[in-house]
Amino acid sequence: MLDRTPDFLLNTENSSSQQVSDSRDDDILLDSYSHAVTSVVDRIGPAVVRIEPQVSGRTAGMGSGVIISPDGLLLTNSHVMQGARDAKLTGSDGRTIEARVIGDDPDTDLALLRANGDRLPFATLGDSKRLKRGQIAIAIGNPLGFESTVTAGVVSALGRSLRAKSGRLIDDVIQTDAALNPGNSGGPLVATSGEVIGINTAVIMGAQGICFAVASNTARFVVSELIRHGRVRRASIGIAGQTVPLPRRVSYAAGLTGQFGVVIAAVEPGSPADHAQLEQGDVILSLDGEPVGGVDDLVRLLNGERIGRFVELVLLKKGEMRTVTITPIERKAKTARSE
Repeated sequence: MLDRTPDFLLNTENSSSQQVSDSRDDDILLDSYSHAVTSVVDRIGPAVVRIEPQVSGRTAGMGSGVIISPDGLLLTNSHVMQGARDAKLTGSDGRTIEARVIGDDPDTDLALLRANGDRLPFATLGDSKRLKRGQIAIAIGNPLGFESTVTAGVVSALGRSLRAKSGRLIDDVIQTDAALNPGNSGGPLVATSGEVIGINTAVIMGAQGICFAVASNTARFVVSELIRHGRVRRASIGIAGQTVPLPRRVSYAAGLTGQFGVVIAAVEPGSPADHAQLEQGDVILSLDGEPVGGVDDLVRLLNGERIGRFVELVLLKKGEMRTVTITPIERKAKTARSE
């Protein structure tokens, strides 16, 4: 007669107990995840609306938007509005209200509207600089016309760049694998804290799990500019340029790590560049000590803060290095690939 339980039976019992414990842990984790997502949807869902741009009283497309203040300020994508000045909004409760565009910034693919009404449900813009790869990201919108749809994933990458339809690069874009489809555009990407961390803007067609959102910090800057000026102010020096490779000796002499610069293709008469005697063929190497490795760098550096104040350009002029002081002006509404 055995006076103790055989080892193989003990192992089986221990294994079964471990499996039960692991299963309970999984249930707890799943419940926590589910609770995080549902809590966000309950809080933010009422602030998300379907947007139908109106042109001459007719609907011209559809997208999503998110109300960001109780007095009806609302963010969506510029490409959702397609230049329309009015929109019809439908909330998660089925209520329909009207909205009008305050400002539109195609360079960041953002548009700011004001909805008629007060004490509206709203969401808060968070600080996108605090994001980390792998944290939960929740998208709410109206993909393919299916209202109030929720998808969840993670922040896949930070600091991406995405080219807007205007041709300008949108910096600091969030990449996520939260499923997005046409109709999600303009809706919020939300953290589990309940703060909006991005405005959904694009999907790479044919790819799975590669979607993008304009970071909330960019959105906050655009909102403040549109409220104050009705537009986002950016600087210009009045040139058209092209990205060109630099000879290695030039990069070395200028103390640059990059291998490219911007050659001036044309100078606008009467512009700051004209007054500073910049000419076709000059190659811009840096601006205020920041390397200019291409047209996109020059566009990024010529921000609103540089309007009306002196900046230093280091350039290659007729084979010689020169430093030129120039005062940028505000960029016109649309000058194709000129800065």
